[in-house]
Amino acid sequence: MKKLNKLNLKNKLLLNGVLPLKAPLTSEIIAGLILAAVGIPEVMGYAEIAGMPIITGIYTILLPLAVFALFCSSRHLIVGADSATAAILSGTLVSVAALGSPQYIALASTVALLCAILLIFASIFKLGFIADFMSRTVLIGFLSGVGIQITVSQLSHMLGIAGEGGLNTIPQLINVFTHLHEINLITTIISIIVVFTIIIINRISPKIPGALIAFGGTALASFLFNFQGIGIPVLGNIPGGFPNFIVPTIDPNVLSNLIIATAACFVVILSQSTATSRAFTIQYSESNDENKDIFALGLANGVAGIMGTFVVNGSPTKTAVVDNAGSRTQMASFVTAAAVLMVILFFTKPLSFLPSATLASIVFLIGANMIDISHLKDIRRKVRAEYFLAIITTATVVIMGVLWGILLSIILSVILHLSNSYRPTNSIFARDKKGNWMFKQVEVGESTEEGLIIYRFNRDLYFANSDKLKEEVLKLVDAADPPVKLFVLNTAGFSRVDYTSAEMFKDLYHDLKKRNIQFALTSMLPDLKDQFDYLGLTRLIGEENIYENVLEALEAYGKKKY
Repeated sequence: MKKLNKLNLKNKLLLNGVLPLKAPLTSEIIAGLILAAVGIPEVMGYAEIAGMPIITGIYTILLPLAVFALFCSSRHLIVGADSATAAILSGTLVSVAALGSPQYIALASTVALLCAILLIFASIFKLGFIADFMSRTVLIGFLSGVGIQITVSQLSHMLGIAGEGGLNTIPQLINVFTHLHEINLITTIISIIVVFTIIIINRISPKIPGALIAFGGTALASFLFNFQGIGIPVLGNIPGGFPNFIVPTIDPNVLSNLIIATAACFVVILSQSTATSRAFTIQYSESNDENKDIFALGLANGVAGIMGTFVVNGSPTKTAVVDNAGSRTQMASFVTAAAVLMVILFFTKPLSFLPSATLASIVFLIGANMIDISHLKDIRRKVRAEYFLAIITTATVVIMGVLWGILLSIILSVILHLSNSYRPTNSIFARDKKGNWMFKQVEVGESTEEGLIIYRFNRDLYFANSDKLKEEVLKLVDAADPPVKLFVLNTAGFSRVDYTSAEMFKDLYHDLKKRNIQFALTSMLPDLKDQFDYLGLTRLIGEENIYENVLEALEAYGKKKY
């Protein structure tokens, strides 16, 4: 019986992607250690961005990482602290609590717990599609704005200037320029060395942990030359040991800030995690259960919340790191978690010698990497209108802050979606120059044949655009010469109708009837046909005037006389 239980456990781990199907265990161990080497400095930087104690950043790649690996279906996705969600936390919670204060930590942990609830709810009710409503264009603009915020916020620390708190970009820049005479030369040199070390090592090979080398080198120099004693700021004491588990309470007075932070983090977690997971699934021609991954993200955030740290997210950079290192399963995550456990139990003392300028430089580079110039150029080249939306979002984040940037991102994404569905590019079935039948873009005055128009509305039909359909149809039939005898609506572009659309169909039927034009339908999906039956539209139009496809409608027109 014990043997059978062990076998069942092994099979479960194989299915979950924890154990490799073809046991390259050495690659998994190496990849896990590389992730720990790259990830520890990175998540310390994210903790700085989030306004949380440094150790809480390290906690995000301990239990949350292991819990996700155990319950997910993806073989590749790695979770941990993330720059975007970290910036959202500091941008939304700083107005109600001081960064790093006990109240602030409790609020950040509460956001993680609330995100956990939303993610688990989303997985149960298969709501992962919500992520698709955050336009990629607007998201690029938002993240680029956050990147600018982060880079500017670290300049004063890199130069040794007394800086202002938070991520207020304009005050930060003013502060730097008005205090240039206070630059600390040694701090500035450390920052330059760290930045160039990481950039050069990453150019040589992304597999080499440049941040860890800069991290270890400057910490060793700080220890040997007593940086703190000569006035160079260092991180100081970092408490080690396993985190305490506690469930934070929700303060009703800050509920609005919590809701905004949670909603924003939830959308970013869904968008970024799903996109990253899909990319690697496609790359390896695999399949995975997105709802199961969302459930695992919920559990990971729940663990993060009760251990006093902040939200975790599917990370493109961490996932790429372990993939480049040869990992093909979640075993690497467990190796990383084990390595991180050793660090927090036995090696937090060396971290205390790290110059603040080193961490600021790492955070600076994280921010710089978020400024997505290449994709912004690509958007400008291909869809200029969307480029301006991205730039407006970036400018809003930089000038007005993350909170307004989040709200604008959501609003612009919805507007972009509504704009696309409100003004569809509709088609008429007609012959091309070679005489072949095809759907062509609508041109007023064009017909399918003399007396016949077969028209397709190429978007979902709903209350906002139903009148557009009616207006265009009437414009087409009124401009036709000779007059239209049969108008056929191809319904393949939409699958359902709402009440407003149903009433519009009744009006359109009567308007066409006044013009002595027969109204017909074609290419109806079963669900749409059921709706038309229930709403009485089938009876109004006539069952005999509903054709299976456009060719049948075309043939029927040739046989009938209208």
